[in-house]
Amino acid sequence: MSDHGRRFTYQPALDGLRALAVAAVLAFHGGVAALPGGFLGVDAFFVLSGFLITSLLLAEHRATGRLDLVAFWGRRVRRLLPALLVVLVVALLVSRRLLPATEIGALRWDALAALGYVANWRMADRDGDYFAATGSPSPLQHTWSLGIEEQFYLLWPVLVAVLLGWAAGRGDRHRPDGAGPRRLLLVTAVGAVVSAVTAAVLFSPGSVDRVYYGTDTRAVALLVGAALAALVATRTPVADPSPATRPRVPHPVLGALAALGAVATALLWTTADGGSRWLYRGGLTVAALATAAVVGHVVLSPRSPTARVLALPPLVALGRISYGIYLWHWPLFQWLTAERVGLTGGALLGARCAATMIAATASYLLVERPIRRARRLPVRAGAAVTATAAVTAAAVAVFATVPPALAPAPPVALDATAAGAAGPAASGSTGPGSAAPVPPVRRPGRPPGKPRVVFLGDSVSWSLGTYLPAQDELAVTVRAVQGCGIARLPELRYVGDPHPNYPGCDRWDERWRRGVRSDAPDVAVILLDRWELMDRKLDGRWQHVGDPAFDRYLTGELDRAVAVAGERGAHVTLLTAPYTHRAERPDGGLWPEDEPGRVDAWNRLLRSTADRHGATVLDLNRRACPDGRFAWDAGGVRLRSDGLHFTPEGVGRWIAPWLLPQLYRIAVKGG
Repeated sequence: MSDHGRRFTYQPALDGLRALAVAAVLAFHGGVAALPGGFLGVDAFFVLSGFLITSLLLAEHRATGRLDLVAFWGRRVRRLLPALLVVLVVALLVSRRLLPATEIGALRWDALAALGYVANWRMADRDGDYFAATGSPSPLQHTWSLGIEEQFYLLWPVLVAVLLGWAAGRGDRHRPDGAGPRRLLLVTAVGAVVSAVTAAVLFSPGSVDRVYYGTDTRAVALLVGAALAALVATRTPVADPSPATRPRVPHPVLGALAALGAVATALLWTTADGGSRWLYRGGLTVAALATAAVVGHVVLSPRSPTARVLALPPLVALGRISYGIYLWHWPLFQWLTAERVGLTGGALLGARCAATMIAATASYLLVERPIRRARRLPVRAGAAVTATAAVTAAAVAVFATVPPALAPAPPVALDATAAGAAGPAASGSTGPGSAAPVPPVRRPGRPPGKPRVVFLGDSVSWSLGTYLPAQDELAVTVRAVQGCGIARLPELRYVGDPHPNYPGCDRWDERWRRGVRSDAPDVAVILLDRWELMDRKLDGRWQHVGDPAFDRYLTGELDRAVAVAGERGAHVTLLTAPYTHRAERPDGGLWPEDEPGRVDAWNRLLRSTADRHGATVLDLNRRACPDGRFAWDAGGVRLRSDGLHFTPEGVGRWIAPWLLPQLYRIAVKGG
């Protein structure tokens, strides 16, 4: 509760409320279907923080007539930063081994943003990096809420000091009702309204990141808590009233408000959706007011049934370590996947929660409590220790996340005769160069030269084409567009949530056509492996590959894709989509777009399209998944970086020796 109890009475029931809030967050992140709105537990923390911090500031001002802001900020740093530093260092070191190389750079910036307590703005602006925006959730993603709280801790005390100093300067400080708290109440009420209106104005159905992570749009909960503190202060002229002397407040009114708040909270936690319009147009404000009603009842009626229930020892104990639970739960939930621990559903959630409790308890006993109790640590020494720890964490963020250097892949020898003998279905052709060199390819409208191959498709095609080793006998260009498949239907679901098409994806055929006309390729390679497998709304209902109507829609787009790719006379080559394991559902299951059945259905469409157009099909799925199921490794190398995209070493050492000779044969022999 308080860093120095002589100024503000400890309320065990508020720790109990913390426990319920963090339990809701864990249940939400653990995929508990009954709590789709459990993420609002964070808003309960915001209300508590706003109330407690403002109460501390008002109590200190009443007791001393001033606010020691440096001391206040020092206590906040000592309370919050050490445990965060430990999490940052561990997360960075573990992620170096577990995260794909394509996401390490983004994690480095996530760590630095968390260290600077601006992670919320970092998370609101990740769309500029496709792999970060669509990749696995950052193990530091949850630090966004810490950023908002720390920004509040930095700015709010200054405003409170100004308002209280203004009231004191007018001779109001010793008035029993307290003009300062009344002015503060007015400011917080206006600020909460402004925050709520800002969220409503900035909300966009296609992307909620700005309003979900923004300090201005989420400050409503903090300001509601601060307003409650100011309201309570106008009713309690004594700086630190004990439960025995605190003015009695009618229980029926407070009890009714608390009951209404509890019911509203339960409804929101069991029904809210993070992408709902109503949530950002009043819903967050209702959630904050509901929590504030419970907090107000607990504080002003400490002997009420509400306070007694929330003060039960198990809840209080959980609430005391709630900060560590919140810090550790998210990275541990990301690391303890169903694939790694062999558990799903309730068993997986239980294992994750147990690991979180162990880590949080250790953090509380070994880091948080000892540092908080070391009150005699000199200010300069404390500052030096904190600065050293912060610099260490920053250094880890910079150096521990630098991916190791990789040895270049060996060159692939190409030979038209050998490659032709291997055939397009061969799974291990290397095309040894024993025959005479093939003369330059001659095509109308372009000078003679080595065969040209262009890669079209999405980010999987981009990773494959980009990581192919350079060849003297073959010119390869990559026109694949990250984030864009060929399905244009605007309403889709990505890892269970609504997701818009990226800008320009509805004009993919125009972008492909420009690339084909510019390159004049001999072979046009098409690889599509994600966006066509997702649920999309067609004819007013959600459908996916394998549904007859959706298959007809995809077939029409595939026909157009083949026509555009072969517009300049290139031989079109379709690569089958490999099985994927991009992300797990919170309960450990697969998201629909990762289901093998959908991949098989898509590959059947590819083959039927190839038959109609005389195109070639190369079975990349068989090469990438030789055992008939998703595989991270093949041929003794790491093949997938993130369960979807290919690694440079996997392409260079396993796929290129199989693929390039076949493309070379098709280019020089025409199929």
